[in-house]
Amino acid sequence: MAKRIMVALGTRPECIKLAPVVTALRARPRDFETIVCSSGQQREMLDQTLQAFELNVDHDLDVMQPDQSLAELTAALLLGFSSLITEIRPDWILVQGDTTTAFPAALAAYYQRIPIGHVEAGLRSHDRFNPFPEEINRRYISAIADMHFAPTTAAAALLRCEGVNAASIHVTGNTVVDALTELQSRLEAPGGMRHISKAARELADSSSVILVTCHRRENFGENLAAICGAIRRIALAHRSHRVIFPIHLNPHVRAAVIPTLGDVPNIHLLGPVSYPDSIYLLSRANLVLTDSGGLQEEAPSFGVPVLVLRLKTERTEAIDAGLAELVGVDEDRIVARAGDLLARPTSAFSRPISNPFGDGRAAERIADALANVQ
Repeated sequence: MAKRIMVALGTRPECIKLAPVVTALRARPRDFETIVCSSGQQREMLDQTLQAFELNVDHDLDVMQPDQSLAELTAALLLGFSSLITEIRPDWILVQGDTTTAFPAALAAYYQRIPIGHVEAGLRSHDRFNPFPEEINRRYISAIADMHFAPTTAAAALLRCEGVNAASIHVTGNTVVDALTELQSRLEAPGGMRHISKAARELADSSSVILVTCHRRENFGENLAAICGAIRRIALAHRSHRVIFPIHLNPHVRAAVIPTLGDVPNIHLLGPVSYPDSIYLLSRANLVLTDSGGLQEEAPSFGVPVLVLRLKTERTEAIDAGLAELVGVDEDRIVARAGDLLARPTSAFSRPISNPFGDGRAAERIADALANVQ
């Protein structure tokens, strides 16, 4: 009998990283009945990404409210996922990463004794407030998960050090590489460029590109002000480059970014871009400045150097490979390191390499592990 798998998601990164898993599960109807449930945590960006992957959602909790606190959101999602689990009665629930969708979904499953599979398990910064609240979310999920799909051997080792049963840990690679591989194949096919907007092509095709993203909650306030100050100085010092900055919809981010950067001619502030546009811009970039986890994982596929705008990162593999550098939030340091990297010869940029986060077969390994579990 096919196992009933409930897949919980609600943010753009979860959709990107779970879309290949859903595709792999739905390709095996004899093994799995796959039900996708959305929290709607990042409504506009989530719907945009679902469309990019042609992914259908079976249930949508739609719990977001204006100015909702973490406590209110977590409570609403715990109740919502509890009701869905009672209705669906899955054999397994899959959650991804460390979001405020993943944790209450896993907790709701635990309360009803439903086995939990954790995709992208074992990431740790060892600082409970960096990233906030994600570091605690993923630790809590690890404490109650039944299968741990670690993206790297380092993540698996961290789980074993915490006392997780080694038999429950599966090193799969990161599913973001699967998503990237699938998208690259689509773009390279005849007519594939129709998936890329005209605006993205015009921005990226005629100039050197610095790609910027910044949205982490722990950077709100003084940190984000320093980051914006650094970006302004970088843009003014490197006028031949286009600084492309898709701005997160969070009002705290927009209030900091737009007044500081909106008047610089070579800074292009965009709304949230589609996943195909995001990857196209990344593939054309000379440098990435970001506090995003996903970009730290995606950029190595294009050999694009990354300056990580965080105090700590749980994705040390890119740093160990010399593909990323943790520069924190000091304005002068960000400006200096960006200048050093942009001074390199053009031939040093965009050299495709083997991605340390995976080989594009993570979803297949996850499906195999779930099919074989008793």
